[in-house]
Amino acid sequence: MIKSLAFYDIAAVMIPSTAKALPISDLVPEILESLEKSPNLVLQAPPGAGKTTVLPLALRDAAWRAGRRILVLEPRRIAAKAAAHRLAESLGEAVGGQVGYHVRQEKCLGPKTIIELVTEGILTRHLQRDPELQDVAAILFDEVHERSLQGDLGLALSLEIQRALRDDLRLMAMSATLDGEKLAQIMAYEGRPAPIVTSDGRSYPVTLRYCPLPAAQTRLQQRVAAVPDLVEQALTEEPEGGLLVFLPGEGEIRQVGANLEKRFQHRQDVSLHPLFGAMPLAAQNKAICPDSQGRRKIILATAVAETSLTLEGIRIVLDTGLRRVSLFDPKSGMARLETQKGTQAGAKQRAG
Repeated sequence: MIKSLAFYDIAAVMIPSTAKALPISDLVPEILESLEKSPNLVLQAPPGAGKTTVLPLALRDAAWRAGRRILVLEPRRIAAKAAAHRLAESLGEAVGGQVGYHVRQEKCLGPKTIIELVTEGILTRHLQRDPELQDVAAILFDEVHERSLQGDLGLALSLEIQRALRDDLRLMAMSATLDGEKLAQIMAYEGRPAPIVTSDGRSYPVTLRYCPLPAAQTRLQQRVAAVPDLVEQALTEEPEGGLLVFLPGEGEIRQVGANLEKRFQHRQDVSLHPLFGAMPLAAQNKAICPDSQGRRKIILATAVAETSLTLEGIRIVLDTGLRRVSLFDPKSGMARLETQKGTQAGAKQRAG
């Protein structure tokens, strides 16, 4: 079962079949009708259903927008920028036209921007600068299951603004793995829980295979050392498409990458790409976009590729079931990074 994915040492191989239309498109009329009747909405849709790339564009012509902007909150900078580029591309425009983004130390907006992709800190600053959100018609909280202090604060303040000052402000919470009933109660309006819209369709069916390590191989470095062999095995068994490998951090990505470079140095049909948050935008785009020479891509990524990113041509996902998180240490008064087993929600996102 998919819920067990996070508890195996290494989980592989997830192979999607032929692409089809994004499932969320069929729900757009229902979503628009719901937002006309009630300002809040909870959307449950599987990864790859099209929440991030379809809904912001579908809301542009709503009468309640009244010339104001639609904010889309993303948990990571790379996701915000990638989603902005994809939305702008679908309109045949460059970023900074109808679609723009604003992340820490970087923004690309214009006078005609309608849809603005932002990160959690930027939303908090926006709320502080303009408590009434006079230029905002709606806020879409994407991947709301990725709980954080900034994200929870942003949702709480938005709900307070809606109840006290802006009864016309639309708020939508979206995720594949949220607790819909509980969130609907939190986002209640005038004593009524927020409506819940659910999409049951997936863009791709997924086959799961588990590859547990021997009991003795429990240390992080031993787990990471097993990844290159599994990569070769997966590429051999699935002769087409790219491969996405989830690793806990940049150090492990570089270690596995160096090993794979030696193994594949004589192969002309494979290209290797790291993907983590601290990379330059050009390098991130190179990892995300299809290979210009049509080669099979091997993407070594941290959890930044878990949500809100579309990686073209990927047919296999190799999940080590590990992630690195920042934890506050009360003894030292500082945050530290710790490697942990992935969550069930994260496992479902990676499978999608």
